[in-house]
Amino acid sequence: MSLRRLLSLYGLLFLAFVYAPILLVVIYSFNANTLNMMIWDGFTLDWYRQIFGMKTDLADNATYVDSTRQLYGAVRTSLIVALSTSVLSTVFGTALALAVARYRFRLAPMYRALMMLPMIMPDIVLGIALLIFFITIGMNLSMLTIIIGQSTFLVSYVFVTVSARLAQSDPGLEEASADLGASPAQTFRKITLPTIAPGILCGWLLAFIISMDDLVITYFIAGTGNTTLPIHIWGMLRRGIKPEINAIATLMLLFTLLIAAIGLYLRSRRQT
Repeated sequence: MSLRRLLSLYGLLFLAFVYAPILLVVIYSFNANTLNMMIWDGFTLDWYRQIFGMKTDLADNATYVDSTRQLYGAVRTSLIVALSTSVLSTVFGTALALAVARYRFRLAPMYRALMMLPMIMPDIVLGIALLIFFITIGMNLSMLTIIIGQSTFLVSYVFVTVSARLAQSDPGLEEASADLGASPAQTFRKITLPTIAPGILCGWLLAFIISMDDLVITYFIAGTGNTTLPIHIWGMLRRGIKPEINAIATLMLLFTLLIAAIGLYLRSRRQT
């Protein structure tokens, strides 16, 4: 077998290894078996109907279907947290990237390294550290602690994406704008911001998606009564793997793909 065919086979096996489990989740979300998810018992859309609050025969026969009201509450909490953290991390991450890129100071390399640390730190370590911090300062665990906690590491993702965009930009344009009499605010609004806008958009989308999917850190700092969607799914999994969970996971996958597609579309429009 030639090297080219061997690499092609390796590529196909790698793609199958990555995407086959996701495909199984999608397929079994249509399984009509109410007792064992892994035994195919016919095609049904009842699990999706159940998620959207419709009465179904399968859901009536399954004693383990979770409350739709609780599911909607978890989705609402996740959306509020994701929107809040993505906006906060985008604002602060962009400001930090601009400061490090445009202002020269001696500790800039160390500062960049420190900004990378939350990305490589194990989630469980960061979750425990945040929990200890909030308890030490006497702050009750709530939705606010989730937003603050997630923002501490999502800022790093935005910082990296915006910094990469700034590295590709030409500082001479900003210097030319200043030479022509533009104020710093005008230069930022008309030169800098349009240049780094794709990086800001990518950072915001990345922060939003990671926030929606975060489980480990949020689990430590959520407290009671602030269940996000990943925590809700984790609670369902502890009581058994159900086709309803596959349907929720499939909808989350479609939502993530939709957000990514919108981001790519907006980015392509900005670049044309």
